[in-house]
Formats: sequence, C-alpha cells, structure tokens
Amino acid sequence: MAQIEVIYLAGGCFWGVQRYFDGFDGVLRTQVGYANGPDCAPSYEQVCRDSGHAETVKIEYDPERISTGELLDAYFLVIDPLSVNRQGHDEGVQYRTGIYYTSEEQIPVIREKCGALEQKLGQKIAVEREPIRNFFPAEDYHQKYLEKNPDGYCHIPAAMFRKKK
Repeated sequence: MAQIEVIYLAGGCFWGVQRYFDGFDGVLRTQVGYANGPDCAPSYEQVCRDSGHAETVKIEYDPERISTGELLDAYFLVIDPLSVNRQGHDEGVQYRTGIYYTSEEQIPVIREKCGALEQKLGQKIAVEREPIRNFFPAEDYHQKYLEKNPDGYCHIPAAMFRKKK
C-alpha cells in the first residue's frame, strides 16, 4: 500500500490551486477549505469578512510519485510569493500564501525551497511557513469548483491547467 503524505497550500483563491494540483501525477486527493485561523469552523461569508482563515488546499500525495519538493516547485509557479494578502485580483487576509506542513520531515524541504527562491529573488518572500493548526473543509459548492464551472474566475492562467505534469 502506498504511503500517503499531506501538505496544505494556500495560494490565493483555492478554486484554481485545487484545479492545478489535481492535474499532477502522484496527487491522490485534494480538498479546499479554511486553515490556520481561529479554532472554529467558519462559513465562506465569515472568511470573506476577515475571519483570519486562509483559503487553502489540502493535498494528499504519494511521495514515491511526487515529492514535497516537486509540489513546492509547482506551487511557486502559480503564486506571487512577494504579495501580501493578495493573489491576482483577490485581496484580503484569506488570500495570503502559506505552506502548512504536517510532518517534521517536510520542514527541511520547505526551508530549502523557500531559501532558494529568496536567493533567486534577492528578498524575503511573503509565504507563511508553519504547521497546520486547523483546517475546516469548505462548503460543497467550492469543491472542484472550476471543474463544475470551467469559465469561473481564477488568478492562475488556464494554460497552467493543461501543462503536462
């Protein structure tokens, strides 16, 4: 039986981030939700009114098929790592970027990938890096939203969904 690892990535509106990662070989399941805010399950409306949660995608993956490092490399292709509380036209604390880890083994990879990006950019990135404190699944209509609504808004260019992964 395959080992399953989990990481949580916040990269602006979760619709596109989920659609993007669903296309990767080795990603077994994704779920959109609200993470690392107060310890109470918010509604989407509360999140939009600055509940403190980040729109986040829970990614379950097989590390034999895709590594944590490969997931982070792909993540950095679809976010603006210097932007604070904003991705594309979406603005607010719920659109902040973050890498929320679930195991100590993920920490060195996160440090390496973020450090390399900071060195390349010549400045600190605005991506939170911390353990997942809480995650509350979003309402059903948000799950796989861009599959159900292919013309829905997304800050990630549609061409990124068609890249061979």
